[in-house]
Amino acid sequence: MRIAVAGGFGLGYLIATGLSRAETAHNIVVLSRTPRREFTAVGIQVHVVDYHNKDLLQFALSGIDLVISTISGQEQLNLINAACHGRVSYFVPSEFEGPLNKRPPARQDPLDRGSSAALTLLRQWSDTKPRFKWTVFSCGIFMERFHPYGLAASLGIGNGEGVGAVGSYVADINAGIADYVPKDARGSSVKVCMTSVYDLVRFIIAAIDLGPSSWPTEFTMRGDKMSLDDLVSTISVARNMQFQSVTLSYEELIAHISYNTDMGQYARVSYLHRILETANGRYDFSRTTLNDAISSNRHVRFNPMSFSQWLATVLS
Repeated sequence: MRIAVAGGFGLGYLIATGLSRAETAHNIVVLSRTPRREFTAVGIQVHVVDYHNKDLLQFALSGIDLVISTISGQEQLNLINAACHGRVSYFVPSEFEGPLNKRPPARQDPLDRGSSAALTLLRQWSDTKPRFKWTVFSCGIFMERFHPYGLAASLGIGNGEGVGAVGSYVADINAGIADYVPKDARGSSVKVCMTSVYDLVRFIIAAIDLGPSSWPTEFTMRGDKMSLDDLVSTISVARNMQFQSVTLSYEELIAHISYNTDMGQYARVSYLHRILETANGRYDFSRTTLNDAISSNRHVRFNPMSFSQWLATVLS
């Protein structure tokens, strides 16, 4: 299978190099805006592309079976169109977060960064081109949001979503501070599903080994699931540090969003919107279809890390 990974930094780099080291041999191509010499050492071909040049993009996708995107916005839309105008059979969009059915409508989604437009375009193409399939890999939040160096500094991910820095979501592992909403609007504990970025790469490799022809429109997967209270407690134990927690009720959260919006505190508003989406269950799901598919296949073996295991690796 010939696979193109769109985006040569951060997650794209990890996916491309992970696939190049996989037991099953694949022909890997990286689509990058700039030359990337580091891929040559691991036998990965790089196509320098302009995502706004339709002809160049279609040429770069010649002979590609599967496209895995780690880019967003208009560039991803152009990539989808180029893939569908060519002979690409499978497309994985840059949608590595909560499941599709837990996201609000696009006009009401404060975290939407072109996601709904990409999904709409994929649906339109699959309706008119039956042999074209697309699959979302919904993995919850990345455990690396709680990395001591932050998601951006450690892996080059998350700046666009506002979660790249230490302390930009729920807890600051270095300062021992947590800021979140423990209960949802119905009074139930707020829970999140989590996956390490490295395990997401392993999930993708395992799914390819299972065969893209059998892929559904969405795979759900996780390494762990816990309440935000337990998440903060787990970090506290791992750091051997008592955390200072600022917790709001759901009603207080709504009021704080309104107040900070009026005051022009937009960085704080963005943070609170991330917490609101979490409290609304965006990253909480029960079924793990890819975990289940892997465990029921005797030829594919992979066990993702729990949050405690992941913390042990980054704090050791």
